[in-house]
Amino acid sequence: MYSIMRRYKQAKIISTLGPNSENPEKIRALFNAGADVFRLNFSHGDYSEQARRIQTIRNLEKDVGRPIGILTDLQGPKLRVGNFVNGSVHLEAGASFRLDLEEFEGDTTRVGIPHSEIFQSISVGTHILLDDGKLRLCVKRVGKDYADTLVINGGKLTNHKGLNIPNVLLPISAITDKDRNDLNFALDQQVDYIGLSFIQRPEDIAEAKKLIKNRAAIMAKIEKPSSMDHLDEIVSMSDAVMVARGDLGVEMPAEDVPIIQKRIIRACRKQGTPVVVATQMLESMISSPTPTRAEASDVATAIYDQADAVMLSAETAIGEYSVEAVEIMHKIICRVERDPGFWKQIAAYTTAPEATTADAISAAARQVAKTISASVIVTYTTSGSTSIRAARERPNVPILCLTEKIRTARKLAVVWGVQCVVAEDVRDFSAMINKAREIAGHFEFATPAQHLIVTAGVPFGTPGATNVLRIERL
Repeated sequence: MYSIMRRYKQAKIISTLGPNSENPEKIRALFNAGADVFRLNFSHGDYSEQARRIQTIRNLEKDVGRPIGILTDLQGPKLRVGNFVNGSVHLEAGASFRLDLEEFEGDTTRVGIPHSEIFQSISVGTHILLDDGKLRLCVKRVGKDYADTLVINGGKLTNHKGLNIPNVLLPISAITDKDRNDLNFALDQQVDYIGLSFIQRPEDIAEAKKLIKNRAAIMAKIEKPSSMDHLDEIVSMSDAVMVARGDLGVEMPAEDVPIIQKRIIRACRKQGTPVVVATQMLESMISSPTPTRAEASDVATAIYDQADAVMLSAETAIGEYSVEAVEIMHKIICRVERDPGFWKQIAAYTTAPEATTADAISAAARQVAKTISASVIVTYTTSGSTSIRAARERPNVPILCLTEKIRTARKLAVVWGVQCVVAEDVRDFSAMINKAREIAGHFEFATPAQHLIVTAGVPFGTPGATNVLRIERL
């Protein structure tokens, strides 16, 4: 049986690994500071580097006795301009500029772009963004292999800068040849989540499911405005969802991003799908030991909105204060969760349970725990669905998940309020209750005379069949 290093927060922290955070000592420090899941960004690094990071995490997991999740973030399609004669140009507002399918070194009048799909999708009046939206072009004429544009917002443009086309559905798969190779490597390494970039429509999730074949969970990154037209379906098809605010902010006005963030969180909360808020949460801590007050408020807002997890990217991958960033994020989460207003807000926006036995039991567990001041809700699960449905109810006590499968425990590392212990399977109801009491007491989730609520599915081992609620006293 696994032991457990108990956490005293409900929301989870995802920490991205990179050049400044990949040695065993630093990864351990990030975990001790509060990281629950580690993200590997496959836009950077080779397989040998990623394999070392994965092995380091698994070694740490064995040492600390707490399941740790690993998220592999696939790069996805990257639309880019080609090269320039001198490596860069300066485009003046009001000037004409051609995008051309031909390969050549560009200048102030034209540049090549190796993406024929773009010319199939754009039309007169389409706006094209370059270099994360710093430059803006408007299409004035388009052919099968070129587009003549007017420079709306000018500036410096260098080789291979990114290209975005807001509000246009591109006929491009979300999974490139590079992603397929990266996916095969990640699955061979038995990672827990696959982060899918460039999701535009539900078919992108369906394509990934065929390739993954249940060997890992899918985390859909919402970073294209077009995905919002299919939000509910994408949420229902995914194991988790990420609000990728950086890319969203390129393709839509900045003032719209907070509204979209809340809309995505609400959609996920309604369906019970874990949701992660990501990008630039503590950006200033890349080079500063303390965050801005606005950043602290941003993290707190995500917690008040009931996100399952918040994520650090460059702050921990390349930042000078990576451990401090996790520590401060942990402090913000704990402070919000101690606020009586936080629990009042949860109570005010409780999502009605779905008309299923599992949801009825989970909703009852939350209410009973509150009524009798129970100290913990214990869930038995094989697939993780029992614990996920319990977390959907946002109870005011921890959810202690008992499972015989380490892969299930790692998957649940991103889920709000859930702390997992990998324990040998039980075969009858009496053994289940005894095991729940033993583990809850051993790991100090309950003390003598305190109540615990136990939920499970009978017969045991049937995924999603939660149909039992039992009140026990330690």
